[in-house]
Amino acid sequence: MLSPFPTVSAEAPPAPVDIKLENTRKKKGLSKEENRDSISSQHLQIKRSWENPGVYAWGSNSGRVVAPDSDEQIIKTPRRIPFFDGVLLRDIKLDRNFGAAINEKGDLLQWGTGFSTDVRAPTPTLTGKDLKSLAISRDRVIALSSSGKVYSVSAAKQDQELGPKISESSWIPFLSFQSTVSYRRIEPKNLGWSEKVKSIASGAEHLLILTSAGRVFTAASSSEEFPARGQLGILGLIWRTRPEGPYDQPHKVVTLSGFDITAIAAGDFHSLVLDKEGRVFAFGDNSSGQLGFEPSKESNYVDAPALIPLQKVYEGSNLLPKVKQIFAGGNNSFFSVDAATVARPGDDTKPALLGRVVADTWACGQGILGTLGNGRWTHIQGVPAKIKALSGLFEYDEEKNSIIPIRLKSLSVGSTHVAAVMDNVTHVQAGASGRTDSENDTNWGADIVWWGGNEYYQIGNGRRNNMNLPGYIAPLDSVAETTRTGKRKEEHRFQITPRHKVDVKGRKVSVEQRVECGRMVSCVYSGV
Repeated sequence: MLSPFPTVSAEAPPAPVDIKLENTRKKKGLSKEENRDSISSQHLQIKRSWENPGVYAWGSNSGRVVAPDSDEQIIKTPRRIPFFDGVLLRDIKLDRNFGAAINEKGDLLQWGTGFSTDVRAPTPTLTGKDLKSLAISRDRVIALSSSGKVYSVSAAKQDQELGPKISESSWIPFLSFQSTVSYRRIEPKNLGWSEKVKSIASGAEHLLILTSAGRVFTAASSSEEFPARGQLGILGLIWRTRPEGPYDQPHKVVTLSGFDITAIAAGDFHSLVLDKEGRVFAFGDNSSGQLGFEPSKESNYVDAPALIPLQKVYEGSNLLPKVKQIFAGGNNSFFSVDAATVARPGDDTKPALLGRVVADTWACGQGILGTLGNGRWTHIQGVPAKIKALSGLFEYDEEKNSIIPIRLKSLSVGSTHVAAVMDNVTHVQAGASGRTDSENDTNWGADIVWWGGNEYYQIGNGRRNNMNLPGYIAPLDSVAETTRTGKRKEEHRFQITPRHKVDVKGRKVSVEQRVECGRMVSCVYSGV
């Protein structure tokens, strides 16, 4: 007889669980340092950057800039420039057709077909000036010395040789000599006692000059075209209305008088300045919204500094924003903002959250190639758009025993692509003391992400598609390592090495890796 209840049978007893304890990550026969290399790609990257300083470059090579010894038109992934092996640089700037760098001694090196079609190796040009930083225009290299002097030299070797030479004084009294290359001095007038040029930035045709007193001067930086899109910040100043004197004479931006300016940035045809209070002023070309507000129907140009209303993007929130850094390049502008939590009327924000800082990054300008980094393809972006991948980030800092915001450390903006270095917690003391001498204690660097136009593989990920969101690339040596061993080692993303004092050719030097995005080209170099 059938039972009215369903047949129930006991389940087979489960198989006994084979519990295994995790083995130590230390491999037999390896020293502590060898073990660190084997378990951490980041540790190995930092070690390589200290042992083999130099320059990695990639992107368009039509001007033999990223690979001077090669006739390849495109370099798809990071490749070392042999000339710079073991060389430390103060600065480097790359255009598609010419490159310029300052070596550790403060001398200018130039190369590329825009410099000379016959010379392939980087060549010393302007020497003995103790140069510290560079800016480039469409056809000239502008260099700032440690003493605050500004020099302008042609990107072309022939112009340097055939142009007028300046008579220079010698350390021997009453003795002078002629300069070896033609160059121009750019000297702001009426500087105060002890006031000197602090930093420079250049677009395709114009130069921004910031002094130690917080004053801003502008000048023409190209010998091909006089700035005519308002980027000088002087009402009505064009070629026809320029004052008597050299075409590249500096002009004080009088509209900014009374503001203590702390930073400057230049796009191709627009300018940004940041004051001590965190206010940003913009002027120049606004055809893509790169000045931080919508273009006017009457004119695409703004020839006097205009305040960017960045506080509007935080309206309705309990955050009080202050711009900390500005960046520009091509037709784009970027802003790094610290937004502090404050109490608003009728707000029920918890007291523990008051004063908490959120670090955000905003972008405006042209985004059709993904340069805004906000996940959209936009022709014109006047109102700043938040780059969410670089905003509202936090991490736990073991040294401070607290949660801290992850800020943006630096941003390098090329003509269409961008690289962002994050100011996350780094560690470069593995094995340096008893506390860090574990075989599993490894070094790690700062995160770096890339996005934007990628037609010439300038992002460095080995692919050609444009990217509208920040992404990682492989470690710089990964392709070379794969070629050498015949197999790809499991490695993670590229991390950039922070500043640290290391042994370089028998001497202790404070060095760090830096990134530079140019016109369809990119590089990472060892900087002092």
